[in-house]
Order: sequence, then C-alpha cells, then structure tokens
Amino acid sequence: MRDLEKPGRSPVHAMNGMAATSHPLSTQTAIDVLKAGGNALDAAVAACAVQCVVEPESTGIGGDCFCLYSKGGSTDIIAYNGSGRAPAAASVEWFTEQGLAEIPRESPHSVVVPGAVDAWDRLIADHGTMPLAELLQPAIGFARDGYPISSRVHFDFALKEEMLSRDEHTARIFLRAGKAPQVGALHRQPDLAATLERIARNGRDEIYTGETAEDIVRTLQAHGGLHTMDDFATARGEYVDPISAEFRGHDVHQCPPNGQGVIALLLLNIMSGIEARHGGPITLERMHAEVEAGRLAYAARDAWLADPAMAEVPVDELLSAGYAESLRKAIDPARAQERELPLDLPRHESTVYITVVDRDRNACSLINTLFDNFGSGICTPTGVVLTNRAQGFSLNPDSPNRIEGGKRPLHTIIPGMVSKRDRVVMPYGVMGGQYQAFGHMQFLTRVFDYGMDIQEAQDAPRFMVDPFDQRLDVEQAVPEAVRGGLASLGHRVTKPAKPIGGSQAIWIDWDEGVLTGGSDPRKDGCAIGY
Repeated sequence: MRDLEKPGRSPVHAMNGMAATSHPLSTQTAIDVLKAGGNALDAAVAACAVQCVVEPESTGIGGDCFCLYSKGGSTDIIAYNGSGRAPAAASVEWFTEQGLAEIPRESPHSVVVPGAVDAWDRLIADHGTMPLAELLQPAIGFARDGYPISSRVHFDFALKEEMLSRDEHTARIFLRAGKAPQVGALHRQPDLAATLERIARNGRDEIYTGETAEDIVRTLQAHGGLHTMDDFATARGEYVDPISAEFRGHDVHQCPPNGQGVIALLLLNIMSGIEARHGGPITLERMHAEVEAGRLAYAARDAWLADPAMAEVPVDELLSAGYAESLRKAIDPARAQERELPLDLPRHESTVYITVVDRDRNACSLINTLFDNFGSGICTPTGVVLTNRAQGFSLNPDSPNRIEGGKRPLHTIIPGMVSKRDRVVMPYGVMGGQYQAFGHMQFLTRVFDYGMDIQEAQDAPRFMVDPFDQRLDVEQAVPEAVRGGLASLGHRVTKPAKPIGGSQAIWIDWDEGVLTGGSDPRKDGCAIGY
C-alpha cells in the first residue's frame, strides 16, 4: 500500500466490472458498454476505437492489433494476431536496387497493410455480443463532435510538430497554424468520423476492399509505394496458440512470435534465478542485474525473432531452462557488458493497451498500435494515419526477419495475461515499443518479488537499456546515488526523452469477488470499476 501522505493514486476496487486504459474517455466508454450488457471484448474494442480518435498519435485504424481473451476466467486462452503484412512486391533486392540501406520511416515503404479493423471484426464476430457497428458509435461521436486534448496527448503532438507539418493531411488535421493544439482545446476529426461511419455501415471490408481501401492504396502509390488492392483484399489476421512460462507460482501467457512476448518470458526465466533482496527494485545491484538480463534477452530477440510462417523461430529453445541459465551465468555483477548493436531495427514508442474484466469474469487483454508517434507520418484524405510497422523488418538478406512479400515483421506489442492453477488472475500490458518485453518483466517482478500492489508496481521508477546504442535510460525518480553507481559499473546513464512506457492491469480476486485495477501515471488514463 502506498504512503497516503505522498502524491500518487490508489488502486481502484469494484465488484461488477472494470476497465483500464491510457485515456479516461476510452475507459469510460468501456464501462458504458459493460453497463449496457456488453462483455469484456465488446468493451475493449469500443474503447480501442475511441483511443484511435482521442489518442491518435499512439494508435489508429491504420495500425495493428494483438489480443488475449479468456472466457469466464478460463486458462483456455484465446490469442489473436492482427499484425499487418508487407506488400507482395516487397523484397530485400528491391530496396537494394533503389539504393536504400534502411526502410525510411516517412515513406510508403514503412507501411504494412493495417490489421486492426480485421482483428476487431473477427474477434467481435466470434466472441462478442454486440455488433461492431454499435461499438464504433462512441468513437464516431468523438471524431465528429470533438474531444478535449489531454496533457500527454498534447505533449506527444508537440514532439512531432515538424513531422506533422510535412504531410498535407496530418498538418491539416492535427496542427493549428503549424502548432499542436493546446491542452483543453477541442479537437475534431470529421474525415475520420466519416470513415468510421463507412466501416460501421459496410463492415471490415470497407478498409480492405471498399472506398477507404482505395483511398489508402491511392495515397501510398502516389508516394511511390508498392501496395496494391490485392494486398488489402487478401489481408487476414489469425488465431494462434499462446505460449507461457511459470514465474513465482503463476503462469504468464503471451502471444507467440512474430511478437516479442517470447522475450518477456525469457526475461522472467532469467530473473527467476536471481534473488529479490531487501531494499526493493530500485537498488544498484537489482537494477544492474535487470539491465544485463535485458541486454542478453534483446540480443536473442534480434537474432531469432521473425514471422514463424516464413522463418524458423526456436521458441522452445528460447524458453528452455538451460538457455535462461546460460544467460544468467553470463551476467557479470561487477560491470556492464558490451554487445554487438542491432543497427537495422528502429526505435519507436507508440501504442495503446486496454484491459477489461466483466461481471462474468471474461478477461480481455488488447493492444493496438501505429508503431511510432503518428506512424509513418502519412495520412490519407479520409483521415487514416498509416503505421510505420514495416520498419520492424531487416534489410539484411541473411536475417530471418528480412523483408519479404506477405511477411509480418518483428512486432513489439504484446498483451499479457497471468493465471494461477485453472483461473486467470490478471490481464495486463505494457506500452512503450522496445521497452515492452523488459517492462513486462519489471512489472511482474515488482508485483511477485517485491509485493507491490498493481498500482505501486506501475508507479515505481523505470529504466531501460536502449537496444540500439546501449545507453541506459533512467527516469529521474531513481536516486542520484544509484544512477552514479550504475555509471561506475560502466553503464552510460542518460535521461529519457520522455517517460518510459505506460501500462494497465486488473487483478481478479476470486475468493472475495473483487476486481482491482491500476493505470500508469505516465499517461492520461485511469482505471474505472462499478
């Protein structure tokens, strides 16, 4: 329990249902759906659609989606991969012929075919109780009538003013006289409202074969993209078998590759053999151990993670006890190690995570993303901001993650779920791009190793070694003495450009019949129950 004399927030407790998102309008939408008789999946999709409007820098219908869903708290967990694919004409050879050594972010070549709307449609058709058209109505209302710009949304807009000004439609929609709208300003997106109305009227095909699909393909081709209507018409997500690992008497469930959930599990396997000593998680010894485990696990990610439909990904080996032990033994407690830099993957930090539990204890863990803030920076005349997820590919012809037509890139977004024995006890997730796998480990170890409640575990200071240049980003709430100690071990300690990540979680107490929710203070959102 937190010190009530200090600033902060308490966990939220309720009995009937609960939602936690990174935006209050999204959380309230989820609660409204639950009260109207919808289930957790209905509420999560409605909330996600709202966030595509009110937090447009982080997510959108031009992005991707992953989901874990438990019916009635069962450990027979449903997993869905709604990640988009490269256009059929994409190849390493094409980029080489164009003289491109990397995939440029602000280009059509960073855009994959969006998977989010297909995922929403399929999940709702199979497991929801309300029509997708009805669930889109709150988002349509906010896009048409407006929503107030919140603090974190303004902060993110302001960071991307220059990029937004370079695209005709992002400048028109998201800037006012070349500047980000101020906190509290009412912002409208009428073009996106009309697009959402067409999706509500025509279904998911609107964005894959309809007017909106034609608009997206026309926009991409005008920028020199390889995308065709056939690429959109054949777009489909898929149900997948979740993977899991045991940690402190609980089972942690993740979607399998092409996402990096396997790396979150690898990190937990490494940390399972490291004692949680007195002093809490923000000590020199503990932070050094987590950082070094992160370096090793991310090196494995960059070497092996890819689309398993088009490359061999050794999941069983990555999750074996022997592999975790070998990495744990490689950690030197007296100094930071060096590793080869994975130079052909991009930094990014934009995603929204949503969790909902309903009266029947259906539990949803859903994550939706544009990859980076405002994705590729390309927006269609119909108001669809397009992802830059294709930057997750490698242009190294020897990499299992090399770009190929119809392939899905290495993905960083990973919904999580924790169970004990035969019941789910916590849907949870962490936002923040590369941070996510590391963030899953930090959140769960703070709960299970240090006894923090789920809000305290999210409030605690964060740190993350950058997998590209190996600097160690450390939030300023970490004491100066600890930061100095890390530097003395050889870590290049830096201040992050913005708060590290975001997160939400809901704990299910089956004995008391109580739900406990938490939401990250680094975002504008909240947990609400009833």
